[in-house]
Amino acid sequence: MDLAALRAEYALGGLPESDLAPDPLTMFRAWMSDASASGMHEPNAMVVATVSGDGLPSSRMVLLKGVDEGGFRFFTNLGSRKGAELSANHRCSLLFPWHALERQVRVDGVAEELAREDVAAYFATRPRGAQLGAWASRQSSKVRSRQELDEAFAAMEARFPDEVPLPDWWGGYVVVPEVVEFWQGRPGRMHDRLVYRRSAADWTTYRLAP
Repeated sequence: MDLAALRAEYALGGLPESDLAPDPLTMFRAWMSDASASGMHEPNAMVVATVSGDGLPSSRMVLLKGVDEGGFRFFTNLGSRKGAELSANHRCSLLFPWHALERQVRVDGVAEELAREDVAAYFATRPRGAQLGAWASRQSSKVRSRQELDEAFAAMEARFPDEVPLPDWWGGYVVVPEVVEFWQGRPGRMHDRLVYRRSAADWTTYRLAP
């Protein structure tokens, strides 16, 4: 395969300054609505990039589970690699790769751990299998085999035949945005990149060269 020859022209639309909402969260909700209406698979999928205490970066895909004036919410095992890295360094980045719409949204911000009551309220809405999986999998730890995982899941099914309680090690974060970039593909790689940056209690906006 000739990877250098793989390319596509972006021509679905543009992003003029006049299209910007007053704040990035309002703008994000409008673009998320477009992504959901497009029928793409899991429009709330986002890349979370973190940095360890000794400066090593890592990234992974998770699902956005809420957005409000406070920021972007997701849930995870607090003992996972991402949880350990966010404990050591609260700064992180998010990326929403909406290829079907020739759009991206990039977020730089600070992750704050969610209150236990908020975590419990969301955990109660998860499918039973996902609840059991949160108990059965010590995320990011080494396991000997797939069989070990299956046995751990079966053990949790037997342990919790009815309601599945919230594990102590399972939680969530809200990423409070400091910079949010909206990227729209354009022909000739002359993409639109419009940025919101937090300034005191308000937001300033500017355009970046592609």
